[in-house]
Amino acid sequence: MEFNQLTPRQQAVSIAQQRMAQNPVYIDTETTGLDKQAEIVEIAIIGDDGSVLFDELIKPIRPIPAAATAVHHISNQMVASAKSWAVHWPTIRSILFGRVIGFYNESFDMRMIRQTHQNVGMPWKENFQTFCVMKLYAQFAGQIDPRRHTYKYHKLENAGRDCGIPLPNSHRAADDTLLTRALLEYMANYTGK
Repeated sequence: MEFNQLTPRQQAVSIAQQRMAQNPVYIDTETTGLDKQAEIVEIAIIGDDGSVLFDELIKPIRPIPAAATAVHHISNQMVASAKSWAVHWPTIRSILFGRVIGFYNESFDMRMIRQTHQNVGMPWKENFQTFCVMKLYAQFAGQIDPRRHTYKYHKLENAGRDCGIPLPNSHRAADDTLLTRALLEYMANYTGK
């Protein structure tokens, strides 16, 4: 059966299988917020085998607002002695270089990575190969968002729960990255209709 003759869910399973075959790494970030000044305060990178390749707090330029701390529970005190993004970047880049990178909400995390780069005065010159597990899961789940006329996005926590994955969505980078990896693996191994 040709790809375009598959159901949307079957297409998502096929894409998930292709992505898994690329042995991707997975990234999640926690930030100071959502606006154009927001920056990363934690980043984790998980290997295709589930091993933790990088999991560090990042000292931001500006204080972490209480509203952000309420979500991820990362306080200004916790990052006070952390290294800056500029110090961590060479290690992060060396892990990512030449790898396929999976995110749950790729557009947000990549915006935050580029934005944090700019906030510390570093020019962005990377061209990473990335993909979005959130968009793939939206196709897999198959629910339509009537406002956007496309597949409905699901919170990572809900996607994991709906697939019976017993991992937390704690809003901490390593936990959320492990859940993202498990979700892609679930889709790649799905044998239902």
